[in-house]
Amino acid sequence: MIGSMAMLALSLFATPVPVPDGYNLVWHDEFDTDGLPDASRWGYEVGYVRNKESQYYTKERRENCRIEDGKLIIEGRHEKYEIPGGGKTADYTAASINTLGRASWLYGRIEVRAKLPQGKGVWPAAWMLGDSISKVGWPACGEIDIMEFVGHTPNKTYATVHWRLGGGHKSSGGNLTISEPWADFHTYRVDWTAEAMDFYFDDQKVHSYKLAAADENGDNAFRHPQYLLLNLALGGSWGGQIDDAIFPQRYEVDYVRVYQAK
Repeated sequence: MIGSMAMLALSLFATPVPVPDGYNLVWHDEFDTDGLPDASRWGYEVGYVRNKESQYYTKERRENCRIEDGKLIIEGRHEKYEIPGGGKTADYTAASINTLGRASWLYGRIEVRAKLPQGKGVWPAAWMLGDSISKVGWPACGEIDIMEFVGHTPNKTYATVHWRLGGGHKSSGGNLTISEPWADFHTYRVDWTAEAMDFYFDDQKVHSYKLAAADENGDNAFRHPQYLLLNLALGGSWGGQIDDAIFPQRYEVDYVRVYQAK
């Protein structure tokens, strides 16, 4: 996949971070400090956000999002949760964190090593959205789904690209059939250049996409910076029916690393 590994030691971490030949490490989080995610790196989505999902995304709530034992834990829970200031109660909670306003990238290798939750209704993802989303909306901002998994299809992982073309929504995706991909940690990545995106599950290619497919009127959503999101959705338009017996469920992330070509 990456040939021999160069080694880069950053003073923040005791363990050197491996760097693929031909790349620089430009951003990473190894989740080495217990507690809440680093607020200088990560913000939160809050509430019922999209896709008719059942979970209420909470902010800075350790039951739903925390770092422990060198892992980021995003936990989906079936519980009665009083929504702050709303006088209403949610039946499910989880978390969605992102780098919006803190870090975004144009091209590079974006890599997430994670262990997936499992059971009907879970829908974890590692994905990206264009910085322009507040101005142009979705899908015009572009979306890069490095990894999606849905519990009702327990032996597949998905990689998908979404964009706008001719005033409508377009998508291009692929999936890989893996026996029990949720049973251990795996590395999900996209190699994103000015020409193409290649998506991988460990060393196995899941999907390839040519950026030229999104060219329109001299512009292209995938030739502008995108920020990263990590979230655990429950139910909704793709997550489907939820099995309440599975909870709590944990989406565990070992690290996030972003490399760019030298």
